[in-house]
Amino acid sequence: MAKSKFSCQSCGHQSVQWLGKCPSCAEWNTFVEELEESSVANKGERSSSLIQKISQNKSRTKQNLGNTKPKALNKIESTETIKLSTKIQELDRVLGGGLVDGSFSLIGGEPGIGKSTLLLQTLGILSEKKKVLYVSGEESVEQIKYRADRLKVRSENLFVVSETEWEKIILMVEELDPDVLAIDSIQTAFTNEITSAPGSVSQVREVGARLMHLAKKTGIAVFLIGHVTKEGTIAGPRVLEHMVDTVLYFESVGGHSFRLLRAIKNRFGSTNEIGVFEMASTGLVEVKNPSELFLQERPNGSPGSVVVSSVEGNRPLLVELQALVSKSSLGNPRRTVLGIDSNRASLLIAVLEKKIGLQLYDKDVYINVVGGLELKEPSADLGIIAAIISSFRNTPLDAKAVFFGEVGLTGEVRSVSKIEERLKESQSLGFKRAYLPKRNLKKTKEFNMEIVAIDSLQDLIDKI
Repeated sequence: MAKSKFSCQSCGHQSVQWLGKCPSCAEWNTFVEELEESSVANKGERSSSLIQKISQNKSRTKQNLGNTKPKALNKIESTETIKLSTKIQELDRVLGGGLVDGSFSLIGGEPGIGKSTLLLQTLGILSEKKKVLYVSGEESVEQIKYRADRLKVRSENLFVVSETEWEKIILMVEELDPDVLAIDSIQTAFTNEITSAPGSVSQVREVGARLMHLAKKTGIAVFLIGHVTKEGTIAGPRVLEHMVDTVLYFESVGGHSFRLLRAIKNRFGSTNEIGVFEMASTGLVEVKNPSELFLQERPNGSPGSVVVSSVEGNRPLLVELQALVSKSSLGNPRRTVLGIDSNRASLLIAVLEKKIGLQLYDKDVYINVVGGLELKEPSADLGIIAAIISSFRNTPLDAKAVFFGEVGLTGEVRSVSKIEERLKESQSLGFKRAYLPKRNLKKTKEFNMEIVAIDSLQDLIDKI
């Protein structure tokens, strides 16, 4: 006899009765009744046996991936992780150097952002050396073929199928024995051993767990496409993000045709890396120099406009940052900030008022990072301060100058990391002057730029 339970479709919390508000995630009206079969103990036995069979037949599972017997850590032979390049440099950067056998990756993004396009282009390249199975639950094989022709993806090792039932998918995997498996999307996949609808918490969690088991036991690299909610997070239970090795978010940049690929979680590399693409008629095109992209529409001679150098992962990015200071007609002046932490901006404004005596208490202050980017690194502090001072004075700054440095509460300018990388990128884009912390001065000798060492905010005001 089937039992009934209620699951939150936002976080996966379960209850024996319906609740209006989820006690776990505080969302309203997210509980849905689901039936739990009485034969739960036997659920997935056939799936597990098929995965075990695939694992035994895999010629490349030399590390005995299916062996679950405990071993002493010092008796385990360490092996070098081999990463297969996708030949898409921006994707390789975000993945941490390439694709790892047995990896489990999740790609999320808004509808129409280009997730399936990126995946199909990647699979087309991987199929030159590997056997690839692309399972789509949202498109027919004819639609996939049409998109592949547009992207000029042609390969005898890329197999496509339109299917959503897990029991059929695992049989295809057993028969085809692929090296790479892609599921588009995880919200459409389901197992008939669970009675709830596809996309429900139970289905996403169960199919996700079986795919993780498949990847780790057989060494098959698995890609998942995931939808996002209106809040911008991947739909389904958060446990899905805990299962996978890599979580990638694909997002637009300021409403333009450009796309950013971010790593939110990565067991094989940095989580701060970003990849930049442009959506074209023939698919996604890599942007080799994103700094030049973000600076191409910068106005010259405008007060409040500066260029700051921020490091995302291992890549230095030069972006334009704008500030506008104007007389306020309100009792509480506005502090509007886009692209940086609003608390950080309020802190810097307070430091300016306290340490420099800049009268901003009756001024509206607007700060914006051009291009829709979000800067999380504190090295942008010096640029924010310079932009506010420039707008307050109504005096433009040097158009060929770049700023970076962290500002403390006492007005001191603190050192930052990766000085050589920042200056190299700035010099390659034609910048002639760099305002940076005095404590970083030792690492600037080899660059043909005018270096302006800044020790404090008063020092900055005297030199700009």
